[in-house]
Amino acid sequence: MQMRAGGPIIQQKTLKNSIQCSGIGLHSGVKVRMTMHPGAPDTGILFCRTGLPGGPVEIPATWEYAIETPLCTTLVDPAGDTKIATIEHLMSALLGCGIDNALIELDGPEVPVMDGSAAPFVFLIECAGTAGQNAPRRVIEVMKEVIVSEPERAIALTPGANMSVDFEIDFDSPAVAQQSWSMHVSEGAYKRDISRARTFGFLHEVDRLREMGFARGGSLDNAIVIDGSRILNPGGLRFDDEFVRHKVLDLIGDLFLAGGPVIGLTHGFKAGHALTLRLLQKLFADRGAWRLRDMTEADLAIGMGAVTPPVRAVAAYA
Repeated sequence: MQMRAGGPIIQQKTLKNSIQCSGIGLHSGVKVRMTMHPGAPDTGILFCRTGLPGGPVEIPATWEYAIETPLCTTLVDPAGDTKIATIEHLMSALLGCGIDNALIELDGPEVPVMDGSAAPFVFLIECAGTAGQNAPRRVIEVMKEVIVSEPERAIALTPGANMSVDFEIDFDSPAVAQQSWSMHVSEGAYKRDISRARTFGFLHEVDRLREMGFARGGSLDNAIVIDGSRILNPGGLRFDDEFVRHKVLDLIGDLFLAGGPVIGLTHGFKAGHALTLRLLQKLFADRGAWRLRDMTEADLAIGMGAVTPPVRAVAAYA
């Protein structure tokens, strides 16, 4: 067993078997079939769009291939001809389950939304099983603070002993209002506290979003729908603070675009997919802000103290 100063090195992990599912794309409304396959060591998460006239197109799930799109995270191939949208829930589940390498085949333009959370993907990963690989897991360690902000929202990375996040939302809606959530990211905590939190939207915005080409596959089966102070879903909420937990779910998925777990504290205040992508772009543009190294058992240790309190004001990052 290889050792480092932080203890034994953690080895990479992939799926043991291939597994398939199908569902509707949240924004496209198109039925999509998705197959997850084991991936070779050091290949990361690789998406493959099938069923195209020119043949399959592969796109690595890293920040270099991501583009800013409203309401979801989208990958685009180097030629700019092929896009794969709404990858964040699947990416979140893969990181939350400790998967380093996988090949994701899709016969449509978007990852299926399933029930609007990451729980169905966690279930699929558990059904496929996992397999250790003879290669060290690589992490991106934050070495100094990196901040991206704009009016009324901000996100920052700061050095820390393990992968931790804190997030605050504040909506002008009595059903959502102000919520915050902080956690050290571990497989157990992810599955228990985050994976089941669903995406959400407001009833009064549905028509406008569909005119813009979004939410065409959205329904009460795959999203929380809010009408004023009412939750329209018959079963209500899965958590009292399900909204902020889902934002943390999204954040974890978007951070995986770094190419591995990000060791440090991520602080978010009303941030979304675009701001997180800009944060990664800024992080990797500064070679002194990060280092790539092997993951050790120390990175998985959960401290007894609480995560740094959530960001309370954008002014802190102005």
